[in-house]
Amino acid sequence: MVTDLVPLVFSSGWASGVNAYITVFVLGLFARFSDTSVVPDAFGRTDVLIAAGVMVLIELVVDKVPWLDSAWDGISTVVRPVVGGVVAYQLAGDTGGVDQALLTALGGSTAFVSHSVKSGVRLAVNTSPEPFSNIAVSTAEDVSVVGVVALAVAHPWVALGVSATLLLIGLVLVILLVRVIRRARANRRRRRAGTREPPQ
Repeated sequence: MVTDLVPLVFSSGWASGVNAYITVFVLGLFARFSDTSVVPDAFGRTDVLIAAGVMVLIELVVDKVPWLDSAWDGISTVVRPVVGGVVAYQLAGDTGGVDQALLTALGGSTAFVSHSVKSGVRLAVNTSPEPFSNIAVSTAEDVSVVGVVALAVAHPWVALGVSATLLLIGLVLVILLVRVIRRARANRRRRRAGTREPPQ
């Protein structure tokens, strides 16, 4: 049934929005080395695994350098939702017609929302002058993507709950971080304005 694919598509969409290449690579490993029937064989092709693996290595480095990460996220605004949609299309298999289109749209839109949340959080974290918080957040994202994709293959409905919760937490975190940054900038402007006032 199409409804059985919704949790897998949503979870893989969330994961694609955070790290599209890890998502494809992990799905490829499942297709290649496990007996699961939910992941299409296309993910396990040698050329797909090699390409995804190379991009995983590149992003593992780029994603942990603050100024590179921000530029990478800008480029990925197009890439991650597209990958999320393509992954969903492949997972939808031979459902065909409207059902396949809806599942593709679900994967792509979920990837776009999770990418937007990731970019918002990382933009705030990247304002920190030290690199350790950026590295810690990046590593946590990578581990979460691997965990959610693996869970989606084995227990899709559990993965749906986990990815939806992570998405909600991310949205709340972005809102809080934006408020904190705005408050800090306002305080900085007030202090600068105060130092410019002539003595009475």
